[in-house]
Amino acid sequence: MEDLISIITPTYNCGNFIAETIESVISQTYQNWEMIIVDDCSTDNTKDVVKEYINEDRRIKYHLLQENSGAAVARTKAMELASGAYMAFLDSDDLWSKDKLARQLSFMKENKYAFSCTAYEQIDEVGKKLNKTIKTKTKTNYNGVLLSCPVGNSTVMYDVKKLGKFVVPNIRKRNDDALWLRMLKKEKYIHGMSDVLMQYRIRSNSISSNKIDLIKYHWYLYRKIENLSVIRSIFHLSCWGFIKIFKIK
Repeated sequence: MEDLISIITPTYNCGNFIAETIESVISQTYQNWEMIIVDDCSTDNTKDVVKEYINEDRRIKYHLLQENSGAAVARTKAMELASGAYMAFLDSDDLWSKDKLARQLSFMKENKYAFSCTAYEQIDEVGKKLNKTIKTKTKTNYNGVLLSCPVGNSTVMYDVKKLGKFVVPNIRKRNDDALWLRMLKKEKYIHGMSDVLMQYRIRSNSISSNKIDLIKYHWYLYRKIENLSVIRSIFHLSCWGFIKIFKIK
């Protein structure tokens, strides 16, 4: 029997995008999945959009948090509710290629990898390609993620049987990076596929769009979550800033 893949999707006010995200899951060539959508108290029509899909497909599950708590809490709750042998992460405004799950699972099983990611491309708010592809590395360890995390959140899949479940560090931004760092303390590498299997939506009001805030959250990640020294934190922040902010436009 095929392994069940749990798709982890936190959401907040994504009523304009989440239908397309769900459609990209339904159209997967690999069909043994469950999609766990945890709503961080959206104030738009997100719940109504998701409800229409739930009525048609029992593999889609919806959970509403009691209070607005942030993406980290929503992601942790989805992971807690998951029952799959593998977990894949998909933000509620991103899109997957139709063979994403099938190809990535084969990649992991054939190579006996427990933790993987893929390359991806950027699209704008209306889904138009921006002609920018984000490549990944063949393999990345803990220090590699600290320096310049080459991991797109919605490309990640991991083997739950080998690594178990995790609590996502509760910071509002960069909590995905914090999660990969936590996982890389158990698994030496995250292995990258060169295949472009995800489309990352660039939104003008996204929580990752303010670069000054990102610098503050990276500092918090290094000092408070990872407990790095001041000198090492400055070094990693400088490397991250050059690669992510100044070098990449």
